[in-house]
Amino acid sequence: MKKRILFVCMGNICRSPAAEGILRSKAEKAGLAEHYAIDSAGTYSGHSGDLPDPRMREAAQRRGYRLTHRARPVLDEDFSRFDMLIAMDERNYDALDRLAFTLEDKAKIYRMTDFSSRHDYDHVPDPYYEGREGFELVLDLLEDACTGLLKYTAKETKS
Repeated sequence: MKKRILFVCMGNICRSPAAEGILRSKAEKAGLAEHYAIDSAGTYSGHSGDLPDPRMREAAQRRGYRLTHRARPVLDEDFSRFDMLIAMDERNYDALDRLAFTLEDKAKIYRMTDFSSRHDYDHVPDPYYEGREGFELVLDLLEDACTGLLKYTAKETKS
């Protein structure tokens, strides 16, 4: 059974496409890629069609991740298309909560840091206005959380 995961940040040009690329890479390395459908979206549609921020693409590339996703907004049908909608911070969590139609939809919403084990952050900070260190921190947090997410979901994908 495929696990369908949607990562969500504000513009879909930094955090969520990076999480998408990281989880995709980790699933491939674990031999589980065929068990996942992974995508990302934003709660703000102003960057629709754009590639991820060049600074995020460069930082991710240095770690071996290729980010090719084109930004898109969260759609109403994403709640039926995905099993998990994972928000990068409280603002995006609240936006998803407002978009959810039913209690079942609301139960699909998670915080990215719910899956972290090595970092004690309650959100993944937006690196857009930060320097190189901000992008590196975000990648550290996402690698940690994606490792936890893969462990959390791997049992379900094998059944």
